[in-house]
Amino acid sequence: MKKIAMIPARYAATRFPGKLMQLLNGKPVIRLTYENTVATGLFDEVIVVTDSEEILTEINASGGVAVMSINRHESGSDRIAEAAASIDADIIVNVQGDTPFVKKAPLEKLLQQFDESSVQVASMMQAISSLDDIMDPNFVKVAVDKNNNSLFFSRSVIPYPRDRNYPTVYYEHIGVYAFRKNALLQFTQWPITPLEAAEKIECLRYLENGIPLRMVLVDYMGVEIDTPEDLDRAAKLI
Repeated sequence: MKKIAMIPARYAATRFPGKLMQLLNGKPVIRLTYENTVATGLFDEVIVVTDSEEILTEINASGGVAVMSINRHESGSDRIAEAAASIDADIIVNVQGDTPFVKKAPLEKLLQQFDESSVQVASMMQAISSLDDIMDPNFVKVAVDKNNNSLFFSRSVIPYPRDRNYPTVYYEHIGVYAFRKNALLQFTQWPITPLEAAEKIECLRYLENGIPLRMVLVDYMGVEIDTPEDLDRAAKLI
């Protein structure tokens, strides 16, 4: 199977505008994400898809591959689908631009899910135990069935611990997706769904159209840069 990694990179993020060009260990966040994705050696090609001339110049000038997205998009999946439509690929991995701690092993495990023909979309999750993180709406939680297929994603606490004596495991959704190309293109043909609009979580569009995501449990994936505080946490982690 031909595997392509695409990194959607929107400059004007709502909570932290310009976050992808913030310096982390001396390099912009988006460049670290790109370089670490390439370094996995898992992909036939890695492409940044952006709406920003500044990001485009940064990646291309450093020897990477970046393209401008033509249209305005509601989600990262919509953005990469525009570029993916004309690319020859079987599996497309959406590596979020704000995930600089990209590692090979979790991505390899993600790609292995497509050995099952029934899997159309896959993503990642990691266990979280900090009460602050569990309660924080910036941490998207996911509940899964016994086969690790997604049941629901929410910024609220799921599952709700009604029985405090029962051991409850919480999973944070890691914003790395893998799609069969047809599933990604189909996603863009559906209108935004009610739960997606309410939660501002794009993968709910798949669930609301009857397609579960195969969730891969991974070890700690580092910090996603959603806020200035996340940038500080990432710098300390490095």
